[in-house]
Amino acid sequence: MDAVKETVNNIILNPQYADYLALVKAARNGAVYGAKVRFPHALVMVFLFRSDPVREKLHLIYKATRTHARNLASFAVVYKFSMICLRRTSPTGKERSFDTFLAGLIGGYTVFGRGIQSSVNQQIVIYVFARVMLALAKLTVQRKSQGGVGMGRELREKVEGNAWPVFASLSWAAVMWIFRWYPATIQPSLRSSMQYIYVDSDYWDNFKNFLVYNK
Repeated sequence: MDAVKETVNNIILNPQYADYLALVKAARNGAVYGAKVRFPHALVMVFLFRSDPVREKLHLIYKATRTHARNLASFAVVYKFSMICLRRTSPTGKERSFDTFLAGLIGGYTVFGRGIQSSVNQQIVIYVFARVMLALAKLTVQRKSQGGVGMGRELREKVEGNAWPVFASLSWAAVMWIFRWYPATIQPSLRSSMQYIYVDSDYWDNFKNFLVYNK
């Protein structure tokens, strides 16, 4: 047994195999993280907003968790493999500034951009998009020395003081308007939660379905 452990350690610590082993580790980490993030979310959303039999609820939880884990693992592998290929085709043999963008583009299209999109895929992409927008907003107010665009101090202070209130207010204004007039366009789990909070709260006919339960 000790000899086997030593052989395995020698392999995984060998720099010659580092790139390939990084793909395995990326797949493992993507799958684990996806499962850890999606399982509790799916558990709460399914049992809170679905009226299916318990067996069907468990299947939905498993399906959502599997999809999230698989897609994050797949993206991690495609992204890391693309980075390896781009680096090896570089004249200097080193990573270039645009390599991460190209690798992300390849991974995003391969895993999330093709075919019929599931609600899980849409949630992941929308989450990433929102974080990108916030990051870009921060870049606009950073000094040039920090990698930003270097706007003037007075303008930067005004933007810093008002950007988040404007962003938060417009986001909620937009989603409430869309939910009121075009609810079918909203992602299903968000639509269910909004239906529960803002529509179902208008209806009751006794004390039990007023405070004890929803319907």
